[in-house]
Amino acid sequence: MKFGVPLGLLHPAAWKDVAVAADELGFESVWLPEHLVFATDLSLARYPGGADPGIRPETPLFDAPAYLCWLAAHTSRVLLGTAVQLLALRHPFVSARAFATLDVVSGGRAVCGVGAGWYRGEWDAAGIPFETRGARLDEAIAVVRRLWTEPVVAYAGRFYSFPEVAFEPKPVQRRLPVLAGGESAAALRRAARLCDGWISMPHTLDSIRPQLDRLGGGVPVTAHAYALGPPEEVPAWAALGVERLIVRPWTRGRDAVAALTAFAERYGVGRDIQTIGR
Repeated sequence: MKFGVPLGLLHPAAWKDVAVAADELGFESVWLPEHLVFATDLSLARYPGGADPGIRPETPLFDAPAYLCWLAAHTSRVLLGTAVQLLALRHPFVSARAFATLDVVSGGRAVCGVGAGWYRGEWDAAGIPFETRGARLDEAIAVVRRLWTEPVVAYAGRFYSFPEVAFEPKPVQRRLPVLAGGESAAALRRAARLCDGWISMPHTLDSIRPQLDRLGGGVPVTAHAYALGPPEEVPAWAALGVERLIVRPWTRGRDAVAALTAFAERYGVGRDIQTIGR
């Protein structure tokens, strides 16, 4: 099992130290979320199904691919992913450039996790119709994939159209992984048909089973498992087809490095890496 660390659940002041610790301890990946802006109208910030705002306007957040580029300079092996990037809130040229840059400067460690988004406030502020976000995302995925792999690209779509352009440098990875987040029917279809895997919302072993049934087999799964049970539970996740667990073993942010260290020892994280390094 691969284990990832959700940096976005910590204050940004801790991101570097936690990323370095994850890299040294043998965690497979670190992840950042992203939003462009936060509306001050809290009625636009309620998470679906929730009564309270999902995001406070004063929440500090950075450009995720740019910040991951900085973390790449302080780490050597950990993958650097977004969970998730709102690809359709910007032109695909911008997103393609951001992730190609991240992949090159990190030596091929970028993971592009994408989602259609739930936070209407930033779409309204950006002047992009919220109702088109899913279709825009699907089209943006198609565009960035072509920019990353083809020497010359022209495109004529519903939302994006442009004449022949060149795009260099290409990512280091021959196929930079694109993972789809979300649990709507459209998001699951996107993961299965257009992407290289699916990123779940936070789940327990029991609560993720219905989502996996809806997703269908053959799709690599990254699951947020903040309430992960003992190490003996991990094989059961693997048996369901989950390849990566994003875990949060700390209860207080200031204890994150110590908690990751204890988790790595208890769950055998990076054991092979540490053995090879001796």
